Amino acid sequence: MAKSKFLVGLIGEGIQESLSPALHEEEAKNHGLNLQYRLIDLVQDGSSVDDLPQLIDSAEAAGFDGLNITYPCKQAVLPLLTELSEDARAIGAVNTMVFRKGGRKGFNTDCSGFAMSFGQKLGDAARRRVVLLGAGGAGAAIAHAAMALGVEQLFIVDRDRERAESLARRVAGNHPGRTVASADGLASVAKRADGLIHATPTGMAAHPGLAFDPSLLRPEMWVVEIVYFPLETELLRAARARGCRTVDGGGMMVCQAVGAFEHFTGIRPDAGRMETHFLRMVARNRA
Repeated sequence: MAKSKFLVGLIGEGIQESLSPALHEEEAKNHGLNLQYRLIDLVQDGSSVDDLPQLIDSAEAAGFDGLNITYPCKQAVLPLLTELSEDARAIGAVNTMVFRKGGRKGFNTDCSGFAMSFGQKLGDAARRRVVLLGAGGAGAAIAHAAMALGVEQLFIVDRDRERAESLARRVAGNHPGRTVASADGLASVAKRADGLIHATPTGMAAHPGLAFDPSLLRPEMWVVEIVYFPLETELLRAARARGCRTVDGGGMMVCQAVGAFEHFTGIRPDAGRMETHFLRMVARNRA
């Protein structure tokens, strides 16, 4: 008999406004499933990344079927897993894990989610020279997705220069013949960039603000934001004010959730229905 009850969750920092619980639970109802989605918020619980081993142990003991993993845990979770998907191993970050038969397998649906969303919203955009701001877990997934999308020159900027360099080396090793390099700052590489991808937590409800001076943006550039709560970030407002094409983080959020739902339940969800539900929730929150 197929399993019909699931307990899943999200581990991260400052995630109380996450729409993931409602998104997954509503899609589950449409498949006749009973799915509970709980938030394990490091801020609310007074925890830190150092507590991740105990938090995952507790979730496993409580009978969770799987977990989504978000900032700042996507790379810290790696040593706590017994198996990695091919994508997760190549990227070096996990955003979805499942508990199966005493094991813990990690997946990365951020990569496929970003590529799917980009193709839907900016499929016709120039992508010869692209700047990626942020080399953490989400940035790592997006760097690999950018290569799959045909980016010829990718420049990675991060406050931690060593982290940016390490990511650039990993990605370049998989894509000989194309340029993947770290850069000291945005100013030099943004001058001739076709587009910029923002993959830091700055702009999230728990980390408001801008990660860089928006005067570096040019009207002919496109700007992709991965933050989705709030959906309308300061960066997107500033980019549109300068005449840039923009894409918010909602598309990537929904597309990665599609992959996560299938890993959790073994059932392929209706991506269009999940997007419609997501947009309704955003509209209600804005009202």
